[in-house]
Amino acid sequence: MIPQLALVPGEPSGIGPELCIRLAQQPRSDCRLLAFADPQTLRDAAAALQLPLQLLPEHALAQQPGDLRLRPVTNAVPSRFGYADARNARAVIDALHGAGQACLDGALDGVVTGPVHKAVINDGGIAYSGTTELLAQQAGVEVVMMLANDIVRVALATTHLPLREVADAITADGLRKVILTTHRALRRDFGLAEPRIAVLGLNPHAGEDGHLGREELDVMIPLLDQLRAEGIALIGPLPADTAFLPAKLAGFDAVLAMYHDQGLPVLKYSGFEQATNITLGLPYPRVAVDHGTALDLAGKGIADPSSLFAATELCARLAAQRKITA
Repeated sequence: MIPQLALVPGEPSGIGPELCIRLAQQPRSDCRLLAFADPQTLRDAAAALQLPLQLLPEHALAQQPGDLRLRPVTNAVPSRFGYADARNARAVIDALHGAGQACLDGALDGVVTGPVHKAVINDGGIAYSGTTELLAQQAGVEVVMMLANDIVRVALATTHLPLREVADAITADGLRKVILTTHRALRRDFGLAEPRIAVLGLNPHAGEDGHLGREELDVMIPLLDQLRAEGIALIGPLPADTAFLPAKLAGFDAVLAMYHDQGLPVLKYSGFEQATNITLGLPYPRVAVDHGTALDLAGKGIADPSSLFAATELCARLAAQRKITA
């Protein structure tokens, strides 16, 4: 059975709606898409791109370029390219919640999300730290953020924390949960029977035997030894400055970085346009673009849709894999 995926454009004044219009031009045999969005915003994006758009009822069948099934989520005020309006924050959140709930209810098989403007959501009076956290809270689960392209998969032990708070957040209990969630997802979603996970040290040179910090000796190494005894293939803790060398990456299925800017700059440098953001641990696959709202590009028809294309393809593949292993 072909996976049914929710498509959420994200910030209506950014490039997300345009990217969704470009996605709708592609014939698809790997999934069926259902957009959760404001219809007029999509029509405006199609007009700006001078591309066809036919919004269909959600139970219809897309048959030609520009056909897009829609579950309407109406904005409070009309959106304008490049000018984010906090009054539309609720519509963005409602679209995300609606897509997530449809997956929790079993009506859909996965969620593909466009970029969301965090500051605008908060300006709209809604506490929001990210879509990853929002969907995790809705599902009542703990999740792990992973970013991936064709070269490397990078999971994060901590996400959006100030750097001075990271060391205190690296605990044995927290790392255990992150590693187990990552390991399960690599097996279930990516079909890897015995995934190999490289774990980066927190400190330079992975602590240099305690001379550059003791987190590796006191927290990480004892935990990794315990998990290895439980049958999980873990490499490390490794110095982050050499772990991403191509010869070493060939021996890993994923890399676990201790903080956001330890792992993601390498991933984005190695292939930003094709990178995707995956939420591990949800009851359904969720894949997002790996870029922001790009308000300065909105409405100009020049935004690169590669990340959304890659996110959709990956989400369809993950959803199909879950059907196989269910």
